[in-house]
Amino acid sequence: MTMKVKTQIIGMEPYKPGKPMEEVKQELGLSEVHKLASNENPYGPSPAAAEAAAEAAGHPEIYPDGYAAELRSQTAAHLNIDPSQLVFGAGSDEVILMLCRALLTPETNTVMASPTFSQYKHNAVVEGAEIREVPLKNGYHDLPAMLDQVDENTRIIWVCNPNNPTGTYTTKEEFESFLEQVPSDVLVVSDEAYIEYVTAPDYPDTLSLLNDYPNLMVLRTFSKAYGLASLRVGYGAGSTELVQALDPIRPPFNTTTIAQKAAAAALKDQEYVESCRRENREALDEFERFCESHGLSYLPSQTNFLLINTGIPGNRMFDSLLRKGFIVRSGESLGFPDSIRVTAGTKEQNQLFLKALDESLSENSTLSEQ
Repeated sequence: MTMKVKTQIIGMEPYKPGKPMEEVKQELGLSEVHKLASNENPYGPSPAAAEAAAEAAGHPEIYPDGYAAELRSQTAAHLNIDPSQLVFGAGSDEVILMLCRALLTPETNTVMASPTFSQYKHNAVVEGAEIREVPLKNGYHDLPAMLDQVDENTRIIWVCNPNNPTGTYTTKEEFESFLEQVPSDVLVVSDEAYIEYVTAPDYPDTLSLLNDYPNLMVLRTFSKAYGLASLRVGYGAGSTELVQALDPIRPPFNTTTIAQKAAAAALKDQEYVESCRRENREALDEFERFCESHGLSYLPSQTNFLLINTGIPGNRMFDSLLRKGFIVRSGESLGFPDSIRVTAGTKEQNQLFLKALDESLSENSTLSEQ
């Protein structure tokens, strides 16, 4: 008997992360492989967070605190909001899932940029909602065009800020003007997974808008700059009313004790976060100088990655760099067929990568000329 799953999920592709390093080593016979594909913090977590995680691992038989009280209290204090305004998830991905489950039905629609983070569309498809995708304008969110897509059946608008996979951002003026025009019964989600890497002075302060806009939710994560990607912990910040509506959907014990303790310790070590931000900015500056010296175009990034247009098919550049021991993301699957997306690594990794990129550009340019 064939199970009658939802028709909309038949043929859906599961999320495909970057290739694992060990797999690449075995496939290509390489002794050293650098993964610069998944936007992870190359410096790892704060030593305090690593210590807290190790200590918390001593009692795996005990269920975690489903309410995440300690982490909730510290996060609320850090953000200067009320603890009741927070909902925690196994990464901000799970909060995206909860929002889609709570608000979307086959009779509704959701508006997003294209391309942007894939999980907005993925979860909306599962709920059977209509997807309204608005092409980026010169690599940036086209907020006026997104606003034009809103009607009485719209339930969620997604603004990935800074955007993945482009690294571009929406300014304070643009975002606030947009928010003023969105109907009060339509949820605007500002997904700020990379906010700790942002250095732009005109980036919006969305947390200060929460009290005036109950239809705003801000998503953040401990997976990126905090270096806790494998522990899966993120959160949404919004109105108490919205959080209370979401909470029954949240799976019980959805964030582990190890994740909660590590995140709480990481939050206290803002000096470490600042050092990671500084190192990241230097790395991106180095990438940009390379691009400019080689005549390559790129989109200015406020994240920890750079989308580089090499003028060569992304899959070909991916394979070429892979054989040199570097895992990046091909732009062909991201909506930018002649680009690669590369995560900033350590100083040593970046130097080795740029050498490999230089070689790959020369080799593939020669191939193109033949």
